[in-house]
Amino acid sequence: MERIRFGRTDLKVSRIAMGGIPIMRLSKPEAVRLVQRVLDLGVNFIDTATGYTDSEEKIGEAIRGVPRETLVLASKSPADDRTTFLQHLDRSLKRLGVDYIDIYQLHNVSTRKRYDAVFAPDGAFEGLMEAVKAGKVRYPGFSSHSVPLAIELMKTGKFSSVQLPFNCIDTEAEDVAVPLAKELGIGFIAMKPMGGGMLDNASLAIRYLLRYEHIVPDPGIERIEEMKEIVQLVNHPTPLTESEWKKIESLRKEVGSEWCHRCDYCQPCPEGIQISSVLSVKSFLKRMPLERAYQFLNETMRKVPSCTECRTCVSRCPYDLSIPELLKKNLRIWDEALKALNPGVNT
Repeated sequence: MERIRFGRTDLKVSRIAMGGIPIMRLSKPEAVRLVQRVLDLGVNFIDTATGYTDSEEKIGEAIRGVPRETLVLASKSPADDRTTFLQHLDRSLKRLGVDYIDIYQLHNVSTRKRYDAVFAPDGAFEGLMEAVKAGKVRYPGFSSHSVPLAIELMKTGKFSSVQLPFNCIDTEAEDVAVPLAKELGIGFIAMKPMGGGMLDNASLAIRYLLRYEHIVPDPGIERIEEMKEIVQLVNHPTPLTESEWKKIESLRKEVGSEWCHRCDYCQPCPEGIQISSVLSVKSFLKRMPLERAYQFLNETMRKVPSCTECRTCVSRCPYDLSIPELLKKNLRIWDEALKALNPGVNT
């Protein structure tokens, strides 16, 4: 697979990376085998986080014995303070089984409060700089769900890597953040290239991002067939056709301002509602047989009426979604879909 220079670093990364979230749902043997097969396809860039439960451990086992210099590893810490940040980093190093991590990121710097905290005296950024000086981290980075804050962070000149949501539907980063990263020589990881699972057309989603030569999408996968399809698109790129652009425009209108990015920063819900799953009902119904969707989601959907509209979730949502209203709307969609099941199913 083609390698590109990651920003102004000396890292040569595959044109596509692997996101480390979905392998949390796999058993360790399944995850290890999946990561190894992804590496066999020519992908050398893996992005994960200390908060992704056992993702780092699974990746660590998968890369055991692989020459370290052939890999580019990225991970993240959500810590605000220096001490906790360094503890997270040491844990990441141990789980991954490596002496250094190529890109270590301040995780989800999406609010002014967190921005101020990480840059405060004895904050996480001090820990990051200490880790770089000690050789435990090669390049400092950050991830964010706030494009304005990300732009501000990039302009500080303190970071070599930025990770932002960017896909053919979520294009907020496109006009300023994407070209700014190229101008400043900051490596750009396109978070949620498949819309956090909401986009099921890999050809449209990946080819949309491949138009930008300095961007590295990091799709999270659970099956090797998914990465094989993506690698095929990367290795044999073709421009989007006029009809495909129209399809993208149609998707944008369909999704609009109701699209949940499944970041789960709205959690925990005081009433125990799995908000991102509820707001993804259309995707589940589109991709699963109804019977399977019922088994998977019905218990979750039955909790929706317990919503008290406290709006705690709204205050946490990086995208300002009207979550209580969307919960009701998606419950109606669910109940309507269940009418196709046998009459004995209560809706």
